[in-house]
Amino acid sequence: MTVYHFVGIKGTGMSSLAQILHDMKYKVQGSDIEKRLFTQQALEERGIPIFPFSKDNIKPGFTVIAGNAFPDTHEEIQAAYELGVPVIRYHRFLGEFLKKFTSIAVTGTHGKTSTTGLLAHVMQGAHPTAYLIGDGTGKGMEDSEYFVFEACEYRRHFLSYFPDYAIMTNIDFDHPDYFANIEDVFQAFQEMALQVQKGIIACGDDDYLQKIQAKVPVLFYGFGEDNDFQARNVVKTTEGTSFDVFVRNTFFASFEIPQHGNHNVLNALAVIALCHYEGIDVEIIQERLKTFQGVKRRFSEKRLGNQILIDDYAHHPTEILATINAAKQKYPNREIVAIFQPHTYTRTQAFLNEFAASLQKADQVYLCDIFGSAREHNGKLSIQDLQAKIPNARLIQEDDTSVLKQHSDAVLLFMGAGDIQKFQEAYEQTVHL
Repeated sequence: MTVYHFVGIKGTGMSSLAQILHDMKYKVQGSDIEKRLFTQQALEERGIPIFPFSKDNIKPGFTVIAGNAFPDTHEEIQAAYELGVPVIRYHRFLGEFLKKFTSIAVTGTHGKTSTTGLLAHVMQGAHPTAYLIGDGTGKGMEDSEYFVFEACEYRRHFLSYFPDYAIMTNIDFDHPDYFANIEDVFQAFQEMALQVQKGIIACGDDDYLQKIQAKVPVLFYGFGEDNDFQARNVVKTTEGTSFDVFVRNTFFASFEIPQHGNHNVLNALAVIALCHYEGIDVEIIQERLKTFQGVKRRFSEKRLGNQILIDDYAHHPTEILATINAAKQKYPNREIVAIFQPHTYTRTQAFLNEFAASLQKADQVYLCDIFGSAREHNGKLSIQDLQAKIPNARLIQEDDTSVLKQHSDAVLLFMGAGDIQKFQEAYEQTVHL
């Protein structure tokens, strides 16, 4: 029996895929850096072996699945070539694997992970469903009919996929290290749309998605009147959000979700539209929407004394704004304090003004040094450039987070895609001292 060896098994997509193959009774192992990452707990719980990187890990008869972060010159990939062991890149392997199921790709600049998690949770209430979520969560079932997966646009990786369905949440400019501009991003999504086999569920409130051409039906969802699936009568409370759904201007059903913010209503609408198209019972959709607990690092809350600490992956101005607004809906009477770590110098440079505008919606802003590699740093940009654009913004260091104690009864939003969690952990330590 083939052993699947994952080079970079702690990567979010890689970890998810390894879990799925293991659940489907394939033999799986992998290697990675020694540092503990949040994705490895699920691997350990399944007893999947994780080794430090070494060319000696590769044996004849293996199939190597290589993470996209690792070049062909990596010692394990080189060893595989020398032994004549097949090496398949993560997205190529996934593209082939999907063909066994009714596959649903979830893509978009923002909201992919949350929407993938929600769709998997709802569909499992009706059918055996395997899923791969970009927060490092994956589940395989031997009798799965459906396969729900997150499809990332970065470096056009999603062009390896020919799914039955695609949900497209939005098109925005991001990854300025790869995409030239918004038109370049749009072209990638347009190419992806032409690869979809049965139908596309797209957010009709998004100007770029309105222009998508496809060979299959495109159903639009959103708040606007022209959408096939429209949310009306939205009621926002501290407990969550309720709304009515109209299908082509005819009342369909009422739904409630325990999440906050318009972006979560849109994510739910996308899921409702797809489930409706696949004939899933409305009562199952209603019940499952109510019990969704969220995905990792998306508005993950904990209480610390009188404060609420929230860990969120928001690393783009649009996402920061959505996170701050959700916090305001859930905690309308508390001070909202943003602690933000920009992710990559290229993104910080490209969106300097937009970051400043989004962050100013918080009551107080603290900024951490930019998380980025030295190779992309040109020496000109620093965190002070962002600080200068935000009135009263303060810089914060990992070894001196105790300044946050002065915000009693506040909501502390730790936001970023780098290692912002270490600031939250450092702060929690100061409180416990």
